Amino acid sequence: MAAQAAATTFNGNLKKALAGLRRIDLEGLRWRVFDAKGQVLGRLASQISTVIQGKDKPTYAPNRDDGDMCIVINAKDVCVTGRKLTDKVYYWHTGYIGHLKERTLKDQMAKDPTEVIRKAVLRMLPRNKLRDDRDRKLRIFADGEHPFGDRPLEPYVMPPRNVREMRPRARRALIRAQKKAEEQEQGGSQRKGRKKEAKTEIAA
Repeated sequence: MAAQAAATTFNGNLKKALAGLRRIDLEGLRWRVFDAKGQVLGRLASQISTVIQGKDKPTYAPNRDDGDMCIVINAKDVCVTGRKLTDKVYYWHTGYIGHLKERTLKDQMAKDPTEVIRKAVLRMLPRNKLRDDRDRKLRIFADGEHPFGDRPLEPYVMPPRNVREMRPRARRALIRAQKKAEEQEQGGSQRKGRKKEAKTEIAA
């Protein structure tokens, strides 16, 4: 009954969200929830790939699939650094001669933001026979709704981001740029004052 209630409140594609669950041995697995809102794409994907492989467990072995279920919500609110929205391009080939297709990250986010996180995570996983099973444990949703409300969910806390201190040379360059901008502003205000004085003298 609880599963049906959770499914009825979910407004997305329920068939796609529940696809392949029967092929997963859910006994002993935890349901980890990742909130992608405001998170950097690469840092989020690295944490998901660690959990989905089971590397955060002391029983990890590379030949076993002991990873937990990963539910990612708010995929449309994920962030990227720099100019990746326009510079990062996804390529694929249809198989016909000259049919190399491409799509920027900005266009992919508008079309299907869940595919952005899925590709980032899958490209961090090893290419072996466990890859498909680990892919089934990854459930990504563009909004904050998902049909797994009846499961014992555990929100995943992202580790704090350690921002590296600015190097001395870059710090000095930043200070010089700030001083130069202040001097230009002061010079501009002084020029405006002189122009006003000249206009008043001419008017007199």
